[in-house]
Amino acid sequence: MYSILILIDNILGIYMWCIIIVAVMSWLTYVGIINTHNRFVSMVGNFLYRITEPVLGSLRRWVPNIGGIDISPVIVILLIVFLRNLLHEYGGTF
Repeated sequence: MYSILILIDNILGIYMWCIIIVAVMSWLTYVGIINTHNRFVSMVGNFLYRITEPVLGSLRRWVPNIGGIDISPVIVILLIVFLRNLLHEYGGTF
């Protein structure tokens, strides 16, 4: 049972980092620091967008932009931290 809890915890942690990377890449692309015409950058950005957009996109329908700032990544990260804390609390220390 602990193996499944550890796997879920690791998947949630990796997904949280993917959301953080997507947010940072969008900021760096907007400023012009990252060149999206680079094939590797485009491939990584496209992959991360495809795995994070279903969650972020569905949340964007419910959460309005605050002054043009998208806070959906922050809400998803807080939910992931909450879920990971629940796993640690009810699953024991693993």
